Amino acid sequence: MKRRRWIQGSAALGLAAAAPLPILERLASAADARPGGGESAPRALHPPAQGNIKAAFLLSDGAVIIDFCGPMAVFQAAGTFDTYTVAETSKPIRSGGGMKILPDYTFANAPAPNVLVIPAQNTDSPAALDWIRKVTKTTDVTMSVCVGAQLLAKTGLLSGKSATTHHNAYKTMAMEFPDVHVKRGARFVEDGNVASAGGLSSGIDLALHVVERYYGRQTAKDVAFGMEYQGQGWLNPDSNDVYAQAPVGSPDHPVCPVCEMEVDTRSPQSVYKGKTYYFCSDDHKKQFDAAPEKFLQFESKP
Repeated sequence: MKRRRWIQGSAALGLAAAAPLPILERLASAADARPGGGESAPRALHPPAQGNIKAAFLLSDGAVIIDFCGPMAVFQAAGTFDTYTVAETSKPIRSGGGMKILPDYTFANAPAPNVLVIPAQNTDSPAALDWIRKVTKTTDVTMSVCVGAQLLAKTGLLSGKSATTHHNAYKTMAMEFPDVHVKRGARFVEDGNVASAGGLSSGIDLALHVVERYYGRQTAKDVAFGMEYQGQGWLNPDSNDVYAQAPVGSPDHPVCPVCEMEVDTRSPQSVYKGKTYYFCSDDHKKQFDAAPEKFLQFESKP
């Protein structure tokens, strides 16, 4: 899957300095303001009585840049969030795009966050899972982005709850975590103090929604305007409905039975009960070959 680079630097991350006054004035006076005029108001969150909202970003090697830089830019543009990165060790991290990141804190010394952001990444270490469980006891929101939902699910914090993930991971997440209700076509899903965003740019919308929950809709609109962000997904959690229906393949355009990604007939393939199946990768072919009935039985469910 091709992913455009998320451009941060001074132009993106200096929004609070570039045009902060209207936003900061509203943040100072509208902590309890909520949308009216017949709009459905999200459940309010309340900023700390003193200091800024602490937003931690859990990172490890392979962390997808837009998954964490998108929400980070939103919170920094709001001007009332202290953002910081947390990792298992203080060693530099190599992100999915090759960026080298020096974590601000480790699990041992990170401040307790009000908001925790979990992007797609490579880790699922016991230490990471334990830290997520520990801090989520006191977070206002623990949010995953993209397939960071699978990492969140491994903690058990999504058991019995609804969640979403990248559209190419709906099926595999539902199979791996049958006690999680995976919601197709959702831009983001909230259940208690845990929330999950769909793929990549969906994290920006969930972050704007978090700003809205703290400070009201108009403030979130001001933040989006200052960022020149024209997306409207944060106003409607079900706005990913283009991905709601499972894709149906054809002989000329098959879909991988593991991740439902469209592939071509030159891709890895297996024959099972007289039918040829095509895969996006050798890894998904191996998964299918090990238990084909599991995938096909799931595929037949409504």
